[in-house]
Amino acid sequence: MIGSVSTRQILTVSKRVHITLPDYIYESLELWADRQGRPTASLIAFIVETAVLEAKKKRRHTP
Repeated sequence: MIGSVSTRQILTVSKRVHITLPDYIYESLELWADRQGRPTASLIAFIVETAVLEAKKKRRHTP
């Protein structure tokens, strides 16, 4: 993970969201996930988490 993660963040139950992606984006993510041997949803969750943590680190996002 990027940066420090508090104990509270680790113990928090994950939330589910529904998103709509263009076919070509989903297909790219699916190939990427397959190459890493993980489910597409897990890769997407990782990408979103990484983007949010980076934005916080760069102060582009405030909690």
